[in-house]
Amino acid sequence: MAIGTLARPGVTTAALPDTDRSRAWRKLIGNPAAVAGTVILLFVIAVAVAAPYVAPHDPARQSLIRRFTPPLWVQGGLPAYPLGTDQVGRDILSRIIYGARISLLVGVAAVAVSLVVGVTLGLVSGLLRGRVDAVIMTAVDVTLSFPQLLLALAFVAALGPSLLTIIVVLGLTGWERYTRVVRAEVLALRETDFVEAARAIGASPARMALKHLLPNTFSSIIVISTLQVAQAILQEAALSFLGVGSGTAHPTWGQMIALGRDFVSVAWWLATFPGLAILLTVLAINLVGDRLRDALDPRVR
Repeated sequence: MAIGTLARPGVTTAALPDTDRSRAWRKLIGNPAAVAGTVILLFVIAVAVAAPYVAPHDPARQSLIRRFTPPLWVQGGLPAYPLGTDQVGRDILSRIIYGARISLLVGVAAVAVSLVVGVTLGLVSGLLRGRVDAVIMTAVDVTLSFPQLLLALAFVAALGPSLLTIIVVLGLTGWERYTRVVRAEVLALRETDFVEAARAIGASPARMALKHLLPNTFSSIIVISTLQVAQAILQEAALSFLGVGSGTAHPTWGQMIALGRDFVSVAWWLATFPGLAILLTVLAINLVGDRLRDALDPRVR
């Protein structure tokens, strides 16, 4: 259903017919790219959740005797180390599996922080307007004027690398997208009949925001969040590659690429397989996010 369709007072348009939602669902599952992305993404999530049970080795266990063991299909490879080992004998496959946990955790948690901050400010800005709107949108414009990765790098360098720092920093450098989109939709929705009716019967601004306006922005929020998870994973990998990620306590894909870049000529698998893990995960999320956007956009139905 297009946002802003008239509805009875007290009933949000997002809660009206199920036909639009079922049509969007059928369109999504009928898209081969969306299905492929979903399968890859579910596989990565399942492997990350079950890491202690599916990883063949302890990701931190070193064995100098097995250092630079090539992948299984290369001469000298061993079945016990299907993707080979690194410069200190750690199993690449196990480290990739455990690294998936960090990437997905950072991606989802950082987006959750951005979503809460951005959506709240977007609702306040669009509902109250005036000086409050001017202050919030000025903050959005100032934040957007800084390169996001450079801003995150400065904060992490100042606070010190840790998993919590990465989540908070990435979350607080991605909220402005939610604010702009939610504000624009609230400005369009606040003049509709069902919002005017709610205002006429004395509904408080908080009630109007949470019961009537917020549910009508869910489709846009879902699409933005999906694509933001992919961006957060890339940013975490970039920060880990630069040595200011979540630290050395956990294996991360960006850290693995950084450690393997000096051995590309003699052990290409050190950086190649973590890079492929990032590529497949981000590609899967983008495939799902793009097709989800097409399915939920009323203009392309």
